[in-house]
Amino acid sequence: MVGIILASHGEFAKGILQSGSMIFGEQEKVQAVTFMPNEGPDDLKAHLEAAIASFEPDDEVLFLVDLWGGSPFNQSNGIFEQHKDKMAIVTGLNLPMLIETYSARMTMNTAKEIAAHVTVEGRNGVKVKPEDLEPKAAAPAATKKAATGGKPGKMSYALARIDSRLLHGQVATTWTKTTGATRIIVVSDAVAKDELRKNLIKQAAPMGVTAHVVPMAQMLKLAQDDKHFGGERVLLLFENPEDALTAIEGGVDLKSVNVGSMAHSVGKVQPNTVLAFDQTDVDTFRKMEEMGVKLDVRKVPSDSAANMDDILKKAQAELDKQK
Repeated sequence: MVGIILASHGEFAKGILQSGSMIFGEQEKVQAVTFMPNEGPDDLKAHLEAAIASFEPDDEVLFLVDLWGGSPFNQSNGIFEQHKDKMAIVTGLNLPMLIETYSARMTMNTAKEIAAHVTVEGRNGVKVKPEDLEPKAAAPAATKKAATGGKPGKMSYALARIDSRLLHGQVATTWTKTTGATRIIVVSDAVAKDELRKNLIKQAAPMGVTAHVVPMAQMLKLAQDDKHFGGERVLLLFENPEDALTAIEGGVDLKSVNVGSMAHSVGKVQPNTVLAFDQTDVDTFRKMEEMGVKLDVRKVPSDSAANMDDILKKAQAELDKQK
């Protein structure tokens, strides 16, 4: 039997598991994995691996995930890449999809076969009333290049963000849409050398937006003479403040940097729920401020911006206590 993992932001996965049981009855080999606000990617990966471990070693696994590009998808995709022969992922989880999955599992023996089948049912489950609001058959997609705000041969920067998770749900959906970004560029020497991480990032991009991973040297060249992304609004992602500063000093014209998430590690202090600093981080942000770069501390656009000066002062005080 194919094992099923329902994965979501928040309690959605548990809720839809309960709804499916009310309609189709209790099911075996189905696990709900939730990604809660106080958890990080490593916690989520551990939850997914524990769910897989609850199945038999020979079982295939089908991930039904809430959102393409979100953390539940990204972590599921990382596992899938290591086990492509016996796993499949479907995003856009809804109740018709889940019920059809339960039914299909009675006659279909592989995760890929079920995935192909239930994708159609999940889409068909989206209806609207009055019926005349139903979209007409889609016309062939026009090939176009979105160009908003950039000059010929030059890209414009819709947003520059520091986020240790790089491209995940909050970036792929909320920030991309609110900034009108037409391209995403992850700037990282380490990720550019890691084919697995690079491919996962490209796959996490939202529909209609292409993601690229480039080393720092290439980004600096693009900033000076861009023959690829001229006219595009680019969302830049940096893994840490040091990379962002290197880009600015190298000629990437950033007036503002959004500070979204910096993971905790040994030796760092955490004066903010989502930001952790060592002395280098503090010094780097101070240098950005001296250069006139605005630091916008927000996880999502709807958040109120936190005061970076207050956060840095608190971080410095905590670091001084460690000395």
